[in-house]
Amino acid sequence: MPTGVWLIGALGDVATTTVLGARAVARGFAPPTGLVTAGDLLGGLDLVALGDLVFAGHDVRQAGALEGARGLAAAGVVPGALVDALAGDLEAYAARVRPGFAFGASRVVRELAEAPGEAPGGGPGGAEQAAFAAEATRRAGLAPADALAAIGDDLRAFRAAHGLERVVVVHVASTEPRPTLPPEAETEAGLRGLVARGDERVPASTLYALAALDAGCPYVNFTPSLGASPGGARAAAERLGVPHMGNDGKTGQTLLRTALAPMFRDRNLNVLSWSGFNVLGNRDGAVLDDPLANAAKTTGKDKVLGAILGPRLGTSLTRIDYVPSLGDWKTAWDLVHFEGFLGARMTLETTWRGADSALAAPLVLDLARLLDLAARRGRRGLQPGLAAFFKTPLGTDEQDLAAQMRLLAAWAAEAGPGT
Repeated sequence: MPTGVWLIGALGDVATTTVLGARAVARGFAPPTGLVTAGDLLGGLDLVALGDLVFAGHDVRQAGALEGARGLAAAGVVPGALVDALAGDLEAYAARVRPGFAFGASRVVRELAEAPGEAPGGGPGGAEQAAFAAEATRRAGLAPADALAAIGDDLRAFRAAHGLERVVVVHVASTEPRPTLPPEAETEAGLRGLVARGDERVPASTLYALAALDAGCPYVNFTPSLGASPGGARAAAERLGVPHMGNDGKTGQTLLRTALAPMFRDRNLNVLSWSGFNVLGNRDGAVLDDPLANAAKTTGKDKVLGAILGPRLGTSLTRIDYVPSLGDWKTAWDLVHFEGFLGARMTLETTWRGADSALAAPLVLDLARLLDLAARRGRRGLQPGLAAFFKTPLGTDEQDLAAQMRLLAAWAAEAGPGT
């Protein structure tokens, strides 16, 4: 039976690249470069085939998936020929997108939700656009408890309509400002009580997580947003027997940091300061121009250094700045000022330039396949063995990339054939 993948932020660049990439690889139009599940470490697992994945999702925007893919092609992120060849797949996918929710979202996301646009399936819109807009308007007036129910209804309807064995929910929407929840959110009853009372501190990402868990859907938080981080959500996952993991996909600068920082630690070198600067465009860049959303993102990127280097780290700094002209391309510079033998002071400088969506999309597919496998193996709750995919992995303090890959190897051995 096929498996569903429900993408929160379904019309964004990461989601669009994920769907395009899955279809391209499944049809033999492109190699599986970047997919960890296609490599030696995980290649022997009994994973759902990419061609057996059915995609749908939520988004607060009215936009065309095909138009978005063509924009990525124009920017040199994906091949234009692939977009043309898979146009029908993108339109069919976007027609399954349902209006989402913006509780706790940044100003930029709220404005996107309120802006008119074309029907998600593309084309002139007409009746489809009107129906999507009408439902989006209706949902905008829902209380959090009703929104939670609507999300669950969407997931169950998708599963039934396509005869899916299960649905994996992956959150790839724009970063929310990080809220401070009251202590009662650390119990399931307390968190659900906050939702029932319409507490505005419970963001949409946590509603999506709870709805996924209630529907028996494995859940992945690929963003720094709160998601299933509260103790109440994690308790629900354990009680309901649903596997989940997060937070914040590790795709570029932080990936490099978690590979390099252990080198300084293991060679007994003192890092006097580690400074990192990022510039990027696209909607994520615009969202991160909001200081609160920016803080939610940079905190995780900065924390990994202290976790690995401990007292060997002097100071650290991470900045993210929005440069609209860059589009989906981002550049990250790191300057490491370190001290060696006899007090000699030296520097390491790195530059990472990458296409944000092309870095993230294969990991989204990896995690969807791995959480599907975890569900088939009867696993429940957090999956810290998947820490290598995240900047701030839940369930473990391990940040060293090599050590995380050993955790992944152990996870795969336990989840392998016959277990």
